[in-house]
Amino acid sequence: MYIALIILLVIIILCSIRQINEYEKGILFTLGKFSKILEPGWHVILPIFQSYKKIDVRTSVYDVPEQEAITKDNVSVKINAVVYFHIFDASLAVLKVQNYYYAVGQLAQTTMRNIVGSYTLDQLLSDRETISTEICGIIDKATDPWGIKVENVELKDISLPEEMKRVIAKVAEAEREKQAVITKSKGEIESANNLASAAEIMSNTPGALHLRTLATLNDLSSDQSNTIVFAVPIEVLRAFDGDKSQNIVNTIKDITKKNK
Repeated sequence: MYIALIILLVIIILCSIRQINEYEKGILFTLGKFSKILEPGWHVILPIFQSYKKIDVRTSVYDVPEQEAITKDNVSVKINAVVYFHIFDASLAVLKVQNYYYAVGQLAQTTMRNIVGSYTLDQLLSDRETISTEICGIIDKATDPWGIKVENVELKDISLPEEMKRVIAKVAEAEREKQAVITKSKGEIESANNLASAAEIMSNTPGALHLRTLATLNDLSSDQSNTIVFAVPIEVLRAFDGDKSQNIVNTIKDITKKNK
C-alpha cells in the first residue's frame, strides 16, 4: 500500500512539473489569484490549487487588414499596415485585457482610420513615415496599461480609386511637360546669349566677319550642288581693299576648284 502511495505521489509530482521556455513568461495563479511571474525553467504547479498561463514575450507582428478611410480633402483610400509589438509585463497582458492580440489589432485599425482622416492625399503619399510614427505613438500610449510596447508601425500599401490614379497621372505628365518647357527655354536663352556675344566679338574684331564667311564657303564646298547662292556682307567687299585682297582672291579660287 505504501508503495502504491509513493508511486501515486511521484506521478502527481511529475505531472505537476511545467516548463517555461526562454522566450516565455508564466503567470501563476493560486486559488484563482495572481501569485507571481514564472521565469524560464521548470516549475512545480500544484494540481487543483494552482494554474498558470504562458505568455510569449517575443516581438509579435499584426497585419492590419485593408481599411477604407477618407482623407482630409475627401478622397476615399484603402490602406493597410503592419504593427510590431512585444509584451514587457506579462501579468498586465493577462490581467488587464482579455485578448491582447485582438485588442492591439482593433486599436490599430481605428487609430489608422482616424489619423488618415487628418491628412490630405498629398501628405498621405509623401509623408508616410511621419504618419506611421504618429500612429505608432498613439497605439503605444494606449497599450501601456496592458503591458505592451509597440515598436513600430509600417504603412504597407495605399490604394487609390481608378479615377484618382488617372488624375494623378495627368498632373505628373503636366509637371514633366512644364519642366521640359522650362529646360528648353533656358537652353534657348543661353544659346541667344552665346550668339549675341559671338556677334559682338566679330563686329569689334577687324576681318572676323569675312573670315567666318570664308569658313562657311569652305564648308559648302563639299556639297555636290551645281549652284550655290550666298549673300556677301559689305565687310567682305571692303576686305578686297589693301594688301589682304590677294589672299582672299586665292582662297576663293581654291574653293572654286573644289566645287569643280
